This record gives sequence, C-alpha cells and structure tokens, in this order.
Amino acid sequence: MKGMTRRKFLKRTATAGAATALSAYSYSRVLGANDAIRVGIVGFRGQGGSHLSTHLSDGFKKMGVRVTAICDVDKDVLAGGVSTCEKKGAKVAPYVDVRKLLADRNVDTVVTGTPNHWHSLISIWACQAGKDIYVEKPMSHDIFEGRKVVEAAAKYNRIVYVGTQNRSDEGLCEAYEWIRAGNLGKIVRARGFCYKPRGSIGKTTGPQPIPPSIDYDLWCGPAPKTPLRRKRLHYDWHWFWATGNADIGNQGIHEMDKCRWGIGAKTIKRAMGIGGRFGYDDDAETPNTETVFLETDTVPIIFETRGLPMRKATEQEKRPPMDAYKGVRIGEIIECEGGYYDGGWAYDKDGKKMKQFPRDRGGKHRENFIKCLRSRRPQDNPAPPIDGHLSAVCFHTGNLSYRLGKEMDRNQTAEMFKTDKVAQECWDRFQQHVSANEDAPSAWKPTVGPWLEFDPEKEIFTGAFAQQANVLRKGTAGGKYRAPFVVPDRV
Repeated sequence: MKGMTRRKFLKRTATAGAATALSAYSYSRVLGANDAIRVGIVGFRGQGGSHLSTHLSDGFKKMGVRVTAICDVDKDVLAGGVSTCEKKGAKVAPYVDVRKLLADRNVDTVVTGTPNHWHSLISIWACQAGKDIYVEKPMSHDIFEGRKVVEAAAKYNRIVYVGTQNRSDEGLCEAYEWIRAGNLGKIVRARGFCYKPRGSIGKTTGPQPIPPSIDYDLWCGPAPKTPLRRKRLHYDWHWFWATGNADIGNQGIHEMDKCRWGIGAKTIKRAMGIGGRFGYDDDAETPNTETVFLETDTVPIIFETRGLPMRKATEQEKRPPMDAYKGVRIGEIIECEGGYYDGGWAYDKDGKKMKQFPRDRGGKHRENFIKCLRSRRPQDNPAPPIDGHLSAVCFHTGNLSYRLGKEMDRNQTAEMFKTDKVAQECWDRFQQHVSANEDAPSAWKPTVGPWLEFDPEKEIFTGAFAQQANVLRKGTAGGKYRAPFVVPDRV
C-alpha cells in the first residue's frame, strides 16, 4: 500500500467520515535489536501517568525505550508532563491533538490511557498510521468498535496490546491450564466480583463549566459533545454511557477477562443484566449495583458489581466494610465439580487447599509489551486485541441488557429466578445488600433487563429486543459519530 505524507495523514484524519478508510501512514520503522523504541504517551492524567513514569524509568531506558512525544487535551496536564520528562532527561514533542502525535515520524509506538470512548479510535488510527499501540482496558467502548480494532491490527500488521495485565501472570496461566486439564473435575461456572467502594458524585442543577485548560471538543472526540452535567469532568466519566461502561467495564474488566480466560470461553450466546443506582441520588447514569448472567460456549459466567458497602454508614460507623463472597471482593472464582479455584489456590469441595499457584498479578506486563515490539511474534503478545475484544463483549452484552431493562417489582423479579437455584441465591444476596443501603428498605425496585440473544459470528443481537440492542452495539448514538472522530465501517 502506498504511504502518505504527514500533511496528508492529518488531512485525512481530520475529514474522514464513517465509511472512509484511512490509508496507512508511510513511516513504519522496522526495529533492529538495538534500535531505540520511541514512544508517544496519550492521555496521562490518571493511569496514563503511571505509563509515563514507567516508560521514563531507568529500567525501560536500559531496554532501549525513549519517550519522544506526549499528548493530552488538558494543557495544564500537558505542561506538567513536559516538566516530568525534562526532569528525567527526555526532550518530548507536546501535542494536544492525538492526530498530530500519530503523524510524528519520531514516534514508533503509542501508549494510551484516555477515557474509554477514545480507546478504539486511537487504536485504529495508530494502526493506520503504521504504529503499534498499548491500549488501556477496556479495549473498546462498544461491540462494534472492538471488532474494528481487531480488523485494523490484522490489516496493517500492527501490534495491539491490551492493558489487562493479569494476562502476563505466569502463575495464573499455569492455574488455568491445570484447571482446564480436569484436575478439579468438570468446570461448572465462573464467578467474577467487583466489590469496590464508589461514592456519590454529587448532584448538579445545570451545565457545569469546563476547565479553561481543556480542549473539550477533543476531550469528547467520538462521543456526543454535550454540556457537562457533573461536578467533576475527570474520572466520573466512567459513570455515563456516552464515555464509560460502569464499574463492570472499569475495574471489572480485569475480573471478567480472567473469568472468560479461565473457562476457555470464546463466545457469548446470551446475556442478562439486573441492577440499579442505589443508596444515594446523584447525576450518574450507570448502575452502582449490577449482576450480569452470561451463557457462553463453555459454561456460564455470573458477574457481580457492588459500589456500596455492607451496610449504610452511620455516625458510629462512617466507613462500613465492603461485602465479600467466600472472602472475595475483587477477583474471580472458577467452580468445578471437584472443587474451585480462588486467589492463587485450588481447593477441594470441602474448602481444603490442594495446590498453590504463585501470583505476580502481571507485574511484567509493560515490560512484555516492549519485548513483543522487538520480537513481533504473536505468541509473545499475552493480551492480543481478539482477547481484549471478546472479554469486553462479555460486559457490553450485560450492560446492554440492563440499559434495555425496566424497573420491576421485587416479587416479580423473584418469580423469574425461582426455577434456578444459583440465580435465586444471587438475587437473594442482591436484595439483602441493597436493602441494607436504602433508607426505605422495602420501597426500592431493581431494573431488570431482558435476556439478549447474541450471534457470535455476526456479532449482532437476534430475537426479542434485537432492534434496540443492535442500535446500542455501535456507538453511543447508534454509530452516528461526530466528524471527524468517526470509527469507520471499513478500517
């Protein structure tokens, strides 16, 4: 494929529509064993700041890594990043617009820690620009976008490396191989948990001011550009569907990925979500309490998210502890006929420890990214885009069910689960948890989503509610992106 000049690349990315495919940028350097890997960091106020520190570290310098460019839509954050780089002896090109960084010939690879709604588009643009990319979790904001990242990586022969660091945990890899070999008997189900305290984000009475240092048009990017209706622009975007995916797609994607990996599932057949935003009244949209039921091509996954504590706070107990399931607050349990796996240990049916698998929680994940860039071997990428995509589909389908749900009387809800003892037990604990956090324990109602049937080959919904679900599977506004921030149908 013929390349293009830097000016042409910028022009194309500035004018591309939903159906316009970008040509690969001409500069794609072949790295030698001793060549420096020149990195551009995009979005570094939060997790991206950790990436910036890592890539500036002496250890990464010894691996031949050089930070040559940084990008953030907040000019104050950008200035701070330049200062950080200078203190570490790195002279960097600062950018507010990611498209200009992608057109920089002194950047070989990109590391992005932007909000979720930007993850896929930056990944696609990076591939089209001939650059590899480390993209933070989740890889996608919706089902359609995730598939486009997979296609872009293949078409442009680029490395897309997802920030699900547990994939670099050798002990966990050993544990899952041991389980799938039948050492605990047949796998029955996986349970994922994200019991993490999430307080109210507050209540506003109208549009809030945008900090003057921020280019809000670029911050919104592929999301609708609407007035800010929350007190804090940063981080709380997680709790709005236009930019985030609730906590199941924030912290929870790590545990969801481990669940799917552990049971060897490749596809989702159908999904159901139930939940609500309980315990306080604030501006956020996403549930702070959610249970998702997934049927896969192997065994079911049940995923529980809770942002509220064990009970409502009082003057005597201002910070009550979080709930736990068999001692697990954030993690996964793989249940088998002859026992279960949890937190680095295999247990028999009576809860007696059988075998330990030492865990390092993927501490070498970023280092492995650099090694993968040099080898360019698929087997050296523990977190390829297809796995990032398939694990994200798990929570996307559950969230879509929830979003299509309706408030339901609790007796009606209980009736739905009475023939399934496992689901009934989940519902009973759900009720107890919410009631312990509500001022009127008998008055609250859950939002109950429908079972959504999913065709894993076409990656579309079928059956009842398919029309509504398929609109939401593609972008916040059904694929109606804001030009020029368009995720293309053809990459």
